[in-house]
Amino acid sequence: MSKQAKNSKGGDATRSRWSFDLTLRESDIGYTQLQQHPSPLGMRKVQAIEKQVENEMSHGYGASGDKGDSASLALTAKKKAKAMEMAMSPGKQIAMNGFMMYMSGKTLNIFSISITSMALLTPLKSVFTMGTAFKPFEDPDGKVDLQTAKLVFLALNFVWFGVGLYKMANMRLLPTTSADWSGSVVWKEMMEVSSVPPVWAS
Repeated sequence: MSKQAKNSKGGDATRSRWSFDLTLRESDIGYTQLQQHPSPLGMRKVQAIEKQVENEMSHGYGASGDKGDSASLALTAKKKAKAMEMAMSPGKQIAMNGFMMYMSGKTLNIFSISITSMALLTPLKSVFTMGTAFKPFEDPDGKVDLQTAKLVFLALNFVWFGVGLYKMANMRLLPTTSADWSGSVVWKEMMEVSSVPPVWAS
């Protein structure tokens, strides 16, 4: 028994030696400054649910079924926040890609063509693989509503695609002027030709 107790104590000491608790507490440095900053988009609801779960766990209120419901609500809120973060990710790429297209200029070169092609192909690829991107956030019970996140994701990708088309129009790669359609213009044939000069009334 004594050997087993010593072994168990040694194992606990070994685990505590190589384990670190990264939870920020009120007594830690920087806790008040961190609390003063606004929470990221979609994280306020998650923090409120997490605090509710912690209070229920600490005070022991409710039955085990209520605790399970609170944990499931917290997980659902986290999935919604992550899904919205995924939906807003194309917005950052639009700003970065737009700046790169602006710096590449309107002339045709390898850099401008590669940046423009990336602005056209990347949003199309994201749209076609949208189901795979949002699959980790789906809930088998259907509690996580991903329609809003998917609509935002589609809208931002279409905006990105429109920025790429605008860049192609500025590079004269799209038929946006009348001179681009001159080959398809049907000219009228003259039925009569007269060489007599017109008579001007005096």
